[in-house]
Amino acid sequence: MGASATASMQMVAARSCISASQGILTSRAAISQIGRALSTSTGFANCPRICYSSALSSSKRSGVVIRAMSGESGPQGLPIDLRGKRAFIAGVADDNGYGWAIAKALAAAGAEILVGTWVPALNIFETSLRRGKFDESRKLPDGSLMEIVKVYPLDAIYDCPEDVPEDVKANKRYAGSSNWTVKEVAESVKNDFGSIDILVHSLANGPEVTKPLLETSRRGYLAALSASSYSFVSLLQYFLPIMNPGGASISLTYIASERAIPGYGGGMSSAKAALESDTRVLAFEAGRKGKIRVNTISAGPLGSRAAKAIGFIEKMIEYSYVNAPLQKEMLADEVGNTAAFLVSPLASAITGSTVYVDNGLNTMGLAVDSPTISS
Repeated sequence: MGASATASMQMVAARSCISASQGILTSRAAISQIGRALSTSTGFANCPRICYSSALSSSKRSGVVIRAMSGESGPQGLPIDLRGKRAFIAGVADDNGYGWAIAKALAAAGAEILVGTWVPALNIFETSLRRGKFDESRKLPDGSLMEIVKVYPLDAIYDCPEDVPEDVKANKRYAGSSNWTVKEVAESVKNDFGSIDILVHSLANGPEVTKPLLETSRRGYLAALSASSYSFVSLLQYFLPIMNPGGASISLTYIASERAIPGYGGGMSSAKAALESDTRVLAFEAGRKGKIRVNTISAGPLGSRAAKAIGFIEKMIEYSYVNAPLQKEMLADEVGNTAAFLVSPLASAITGSTVYVDNGLNTMGLAVDSPTISS
């Protein structure tokens, strides 16, 4: 079930230039008026101040250039603003995975955060929150703590109560929790809040992930697809009716969907490939039906608690560091920031896409640390 935002949340650098149309600007006063208009218009209050590049005169109007110059104080660039938006993040059970990082980034941008936590992990997660064990990692760029408005019990491999086997119902790990199937959670969110704007799928599980595909059972293979890819279809199916038009949904995938990653078995590579294919189909269907955008982030390896189930995550991280074009540590914050962009109005024309956030590792066709290359 496992899958923090940067201080600025700015998405474009200052100093971009816009050529002025000849005849539009005739005086310094005109530029001053434009500057005041931009600084007070909704959504642009934090934009850089407008300055002219040289003295203006009527004979040199065609050469005028307006530049966005860095100010001495205040935030710069184009901000991501999710104030007034509500997000449901499925698959947050601790504070060190991509789901948590996405929640923090959305919160830093102003969104209201709801999370769905795997039922067997619910008690320890909520207890840790209450006791302040996550307070350090809850810190946002402004110094405040991320507030999780409500935590819902969730097991996304079950669509409705009728799907839950008797042995699961009787399992003590599920005792004390109710209304945790996908349909029930969507109904609970509707009853509690009415609607959401953002849906995040940060779920994956393959019970036979350590087995090669040739040794994977049918049951293990289908379980991987059910938990890791169909769960996204199910979530969108039940949450779409309560999503506001113009909203967005994202999921998390991995390069094993299109490249052979020995050791990433049990049908998980197939599940990720299905997830990416479903993203494209769902983008069309949800776009036409509810004006909802659907994208997926192909993230680089992260040493989260859930990823450690693979058995060699540290080697995967080391391999990525050595071979990726950007030779640096892969941070959960970077995925969180990308998610914040993708669900924001800044990405209003992006849907059906797989966005790589992996320091460029996906572009490589040769391992630069191969003994064959180094010899």
